[in-house]
Amino acid sequence: MNKAARGSLLGMEHLGAKDILALLQLTRRMNPLKPRPLLRGKRVFLLFYEPSTRTRTSFEVAAKSLGAMTTLVQSTGSSIEKGESLLDTGYTLRAVGADVIVIRHPHAGASLLLAAHLDIPVINAGDGMHEHPTQALLDAYTLLRHKKNLKGLQVAIVGDIYHSRVARSIIHLLSKFGARITLCGPPELLPDVATSLAREVHITRTLEEAARGADAIMLLRVQKERLAGMKIRLQDYVAKYQMTAGRLKLAKRDAVLMHPGPIIRGLEITSEVADCSQSVIVEEVHNGVPVRMAVLARALGKAR
Repeated sequence: MNKAARGSLLGMEHLGAKDILALLQLTRRMNPLKPRPLLRGKRVFLLFYEPSTRTRTSFEVAAKSLGAMTTLVQSTGSSIEKGESLLDTGYTLRAVGADVIVIRHPHAGASLLLAAHLDIPVINAGDGMHEHPTQALLDAYTLLRHKKNLKGLQVAIVGDIYHSRVARSIIHLLSKFGARITLCGPPELLPDVATSLAREVHITRTLEEAARGADAIMLLRVQKERLAGMKIRLQDYVAKYQMTAGRLKLAKRDAVLMHPGPIIRGLEITSEVADCSQSVIVEEVHNGVPVRMAVLARALGKAR
């Protein structure tokens, strides 16, 4: 087993603050409306074992904006459906010319396993309940478009935190820069305080407490099926944790409202709030392209 190839991006937990800042600074120089052929002749393979709209399409647009060729490989309609192992799929993609593999997988550690056996960069586009590093980067980039810096920011994260790879990545990132993080949700969907993801994380079950004085509020997707399986009634979740205009008013006047998507109007958030002037949900999607352009350029040694 080899070390992950240089340029791989597997998570935020072990990525240093200096490297994160370098990626965010590189992102500022990326503009999908002004293509730069930094990756001309390179082949980017998108290996997606799970459905995706935002992540997959933004990686594809990012790669093509840099002049790369892209190939999508999904679990249906490929040899994966016949039982081919992850490693054998990786070896196959490398053999046909992949220069970098972007992978989304339902199992935690899948990207790490692939990266340990291949001599090309691997980018984690979400692995199980583990991490989603490019989402954290685009969220941080979005925050910095509205705030001077991340240090001291009061950020509330609300929803299904226990199962969220998005939450894990953004908590790891924000904690490296001195942000103050409050987690909020039903007790069944909150991590144990003893195994919290960062030392400076505060946990509350009251949305009003989490929102009060916040600089940013990040809502997480909540699956109706999961709520039902945990015997959490939809009406109870809505009553206690739905982001409403009244609850948003408890945050600072210039607070931003975030969501990695897809949003479920009427459950996690009201339509009024989703479309309000403080919402940066669509902006997050927009910022995903330049962030992923920067990640791909870094992966293939073109981060200049």
